[in-house]
Amino acid sequence: MNIESRKTCSRLSTKTLVKVAILSAIAYILMFISAPIPGIFPDFLKLDISDIPAIFGGMAMGPMAGFMIVVIKNLLQLITATTTGGIGEIANILIGGTYVYILCYSYKRRSDIKGVLTGFVVGTIGMAVVGGFMNYFVMLPFYGNLMGLDAIIGMGSVINPKVHDLLTFTLWMIVPFNIVKATMMSLITLPLYKKMAALLKK
Repeated sequence: MNIESRKTCSRLSTKTLVKVAILSAIAYILMFISAPIPGIFPDFLKLDISDIPAIFGGMAMGPMAGFMIVVIKNLLQLITATTTGGIGEIANILIGGTYVYILCYSYKRRSDIKGVLTGFVVGTIGMAVVGGFMNYFVMLPFYGNLMGLDAIIGMGSVINPKVHDLLTFTLWMIVPFNIVKATMMSLITLPLYKKMAALLKK
């Protein structure tokens, strides 16, 4: 590699790092804007769109860049405003990161509407599965120690009588919630991804 090529790679790397940093900061701010869906899910399950910057970043710069944006926004949350001692942030990285990585990988392989839609579907399935697993084994037991697991399950059973234990809460509350969240992010991304990906590639 000659000197000119090295300078070009260095400029590209610096440019990518700056974009990742900016998108991570935007994602971090968006984490504080969230809302529950009363009557459908318990109030502690709140929708947010903080993974949208990671999606656009991953589409423009590759799936690993998107995943890193998810990681950095959660590290910022861990440093400044965690209420779970890092457990929630790790779960968020795995759950949101799964969706972002799958979607952006699909788009990298096929940068057209079919690739995007495939990413939406497979990413949503991945997010639902990982979200269910993480909540069943990690998050719900953690919150159960703080609030009482029976109280949490009770919040679900008021909404859906099929909820009566940890497993049914996961199946009827957590999994559908993650499907709704992934679908919402997909619908927001769909009309914007071409413009945002082109903008971030400049």
